[in-house]
Amino acid sequence: MTLVSARELVTDAAARGTGIGAFNVIHLETAEGLVRASEAAHLPVILQISQNCADYHGGLEPIALATLAIARRAQTPVAVHLDHAERPELVDEAIALGFGSVMFDGGALPYDENVAITAAVAARAHAAGVYIEGELGEVGGKDGAHAPGVRTDPDEARAFVAATGVDALAVAVGSSHAMTDRTASLDLELIGRLRDALDVPLVLHGSSGVADAVIADAVRAGMTKINVSTHLNGFFTRAVRATLDADPRLVDSRKYLTPAREALAGEAARMLRLFALEGAGVAG
Repeated sequence: MTLVSARELVTDAAARGTGIGAFNVIHLETAEGLVRASEAAHLPVILQISQNCADYHGGLEPIALATLAIARRAQTPVAVHLDHAERPELVDEAIALGFGSVMFDGGALPYDENVAITAAVAARAHAAGVYIEGELGEVGGKDGAHAPGVRTDPDEARAFVAATGVDALAVAVGSSHAMTDRTASLDLELIGRLRDALDVPLVLHGSSGVADAVIADAVRAGMTKINVSTHLNGFFTRAVRATLDADPRLVDSRKYLTPAREALAGEAARMLRLFALEGAGVAG
């Protein structure tokens, strides 16, 4: 039984000056592969279920209960986290299901509205002993909201954390969601200013579009929780394509999902080591 709260994993990484990988679950095979990655790397991992993922499965409960069960069987510390919830009621459901941490994403809302709703959600999360992440300064790319010039202001971030009581903050420093090439440029100087301005850990969303060396520099500058989805999905999907191309008559999905799960696990393990500043080469 090694299900833990993201609070423990993020706090420990912040104290060490290293990063912790937070990888998105898409389906059962993803969750299994990510736990295998954690066990192979001998490092903890955060499994994230987004609002989009919950909607894909027709609701949060089915994928949440499966992911929680997989996390409990892991041989390494694994947390299960609700990612990018824009509906407060989804946060409440995640808390009821046993999530140790949640993210309420009000980043696209006007500042005052973001503060009011995030504070109310944070109060309910804290009453249940749940760690909560907020977002300030919209991270571009998702649902057509690509805004490469958006940046989080350190003074505004300090005021936001004080007003909402969030335990971690996702900030806009140059990354963008759903990138399939790793060319994003991060504002490392801004990351340092945000780290100095805040007493809560910083979260980097859109990390799939950021090269290894830049991610490592971002961790050294003050980033702690590093979110990745699209990059790992690419490894999974390319392995499915390769297996089906090699045997067009194949119909048993287990035969092509198994190598895909292994491909995802291998890359996720490498990224966990990278974020922990153990060193790794640039992904192919």
